[in-house]
Amino acid sequence: MTEHDTREIDIDERRKRILELLQSEGKVKVADLSKLFGISDVTIRGDLDVLEEQGALQRVHGGAISTYKNYYNMTFHDRSATNGEEKRKIAAEAAGMISDGDTVIIGSGTTPLNVMQELKNHKNLIIITNSLPVVHEARFHRNLNVVIMLGGNINLEYQFITGDDAITQLNRYKADKLILSSDGVSSEFGVTTYHHLEAELYRRMIAVVDKSILVADYTKIGRANFARIEAIDKIDCLISNHNANKGEIEAIKEKGVEVRLV
Repeated sequence: MTEHDTREIDIDERRKRILELLQSEGKVKVADLSKLFGISDVTIRGDLDVLEEQGALQRVHGGAISTYKNYYNMTFHDRSATNGEEKRKIAAEAAGMISDGDTVIIGSGTTPLNVMQELKNHKNLIIITNSLPVVHEARFHRNLNVVIMLGGNINLEYQFITGDDAITQLNRYKADKLILSSDGVSSEFGVTTYHHLEAELYRRMIAVVDKSILVADYTKIGRANFARIEAIDKIDCLISNHNANKGEIEAIKEKGVEVRLV
């Protein structure tokens, strides 16, 4: 979008564009936005104030940073529809890394569910999961070998299972691949989640597989959230989108992580 184009858009479209910039960059500056849209600093500050009231960002000196609260407050269904095309591309790439006969651990989240949907033509897979939607999706796969649902504490809102019982059960298994999602992926802070009860279970998942595959759309790259799962160099492969933060992607590659952008 050029500076000339942005001068002609309405208020709602301008604020939508600001949020898109926040998702890709993590931070915006009043001066940069003023120049981009060809409007005053005062008008931009007003936009940022309104968006902060809506929980979409946090105001800081000279600009704003994304809190991503709007995403955390979504239902699982609403999350599935957010960045849907980007997630489907990631899922197709991840499914291509799974071989017939593999034992695959699939974590919770919308992108791992997309991966499960892409595995319909795979044969003789053993699926281990803590995700209720993944188990539900397994009903439509005729060529699976076994589906193992980890038992434990159920988060009914986001439809995943955590707890000591799930970890104890997971300790009995060894798997070929792990499909894992997260709320944040940072070269400095590692792989993080908003739900702290997930973190220990996911650390154990990483420990019991031969290859860990992190599936994270571009909005997650460069973010750090409440609970740390692991350092980024504990992940074997990251699959994200071409429009992910370039600086973060390069820093993650320097940590020895294979990165695939789709």
